[in-house]
Amino acid sequence: MHKGFVIAIALALMAFACLPPAEAQKGPIKVGFMSSLTGPLSPNGKDMLNSFELFLEEQGGKLGGREVKLITEDDAGNPATGLTKLRGMAEGQEIQILVGPLSAAVGYAIRDYIDSKKLPAIFPIVSGEDITQRKRTPYIVRTGWSSAQPSHPFGKWVYDNLKYRRIAIIGYDFAFGWEVASGFHRTFEESGGRVVQKLWPPLFTADFGPYIAQLKRDVDAVYAVFSGADALRFAKQYEEAGLKARLPLIGGGTFTDEHVLRTMGDEALGVITALHYSAALNNPANRKFVQAYETKFKQMPSYYSEGTYVAGLQLRRALEALGGDAENGERLVTALRKVELTDTPRGPIRFDEYGNPIENIYVRKVERVGGKLQNTVIYTFQNVSQFWTYKPEEYLKNPVYSRDYPPCKYC
Repeated sequence: MHKGFVIAIALALMAFACLPPAEAQKGPIKVGFMSSLTGPLSPNGKDMLNSFELFLEEQGGKLGGREVKLITEDDAGNPATGLTKLRGMAEGQEIQILVGPLSAAVGYAIRDYIDSKKLPAIFPIVSGEDITQRKRTPYIVRTGWSSAQPSHPFGKWVYDNLKYRRIAIIGYDFAFGWEVASGFHRTFEESGGRVVQKLWPPLFTADFGPYIAQLKRDVDAVYAVFSGADALRFAKQYEEAGLKARLPLIGGGTFTDEHVLRTMGDEALGVITALHYSAALNNPANRKFVQAYETKFKQMPSYYSEGTYVAGLQLRRALEALGGDAENGERLVTALRKVELTDTPRGPIRFDEYGNPIENIYVRKVERVGGKLQNTVIYTFQNVSQFWTYKPEEYLKNPVYSRDYPPCKYC
């Protein structure tokens, strides 16, 4: 009996030893996902969730050799709701990492809580400048962009290549619109151009007619910052006003991102924008991603889709480096910041010391190819930092971009 007992114990120990170390001792990795799944931003929030679920499906539901339990919450684009939902995930369900949100307002609302709880977080979409600048925390890393990151190189490119000298700006009257437009404003004027007008319609403007009527006619082009239904309405009403043939439209990347390009028509043709992604990018990783996304969801992926997919790639690489250890938040966030990815759909990406990606920025022109509208890449800026060519310490001494900064000297 004693010999049989010893043999049984030995066999049990051998069986236990054969299990992967992480799975033998720990349960699934709890990943919290939060986005705007209801309300006006819900189409973009669903793009985010679609791509993250697609990514996990491709991984067989495992990261770093461990099962993943995905816990999903809807913040409805409301900062107070987002904070409440995050508290529930962190304290009630004990998530080990957060992926999301979509809205910058929600991102800023949960920033202090993330910092106090030392909870690793990947922000795939939130582009508010100060998230990785003046109000940064070591626990937030983002796979998306800072609002002015594509605008900085684009301002100089427009001056040098399109030869525009006078620009009117029209965009959202809140931080996102101001920041995107201000990055362009700054570098366009530093190159020698002049911004001679700024108009700020509110979010969800139904009739842009009064604003379009105010646009100066003695400019070379109009720079627009909108997204979603607002972008669609503005582009259509701009064309109906007969201005498109006289005053070319250029703008921030969300103006013709695939989330709105899906429903646009000829009014979008020829519009030139800048962003860190286009579904028309011709590289193996993007072709594979676009095909998988189209097959599953019957539509082209947007930058909301791609940014969240890249968040999955980053998380996978970090967990692989840690042997699946998600319990130590400090080690996990350090590993996330060290990740370098060479084969994402958008191209190579690495992270600066502030937690923001250094990545390619693409100048895109809307064209019709094979009967469909696409953002054809016409120029690539490689390895663009959130600080462009400025020294970070000098950049951060200035106020965050706003309605009045930089000032409109020629308005």
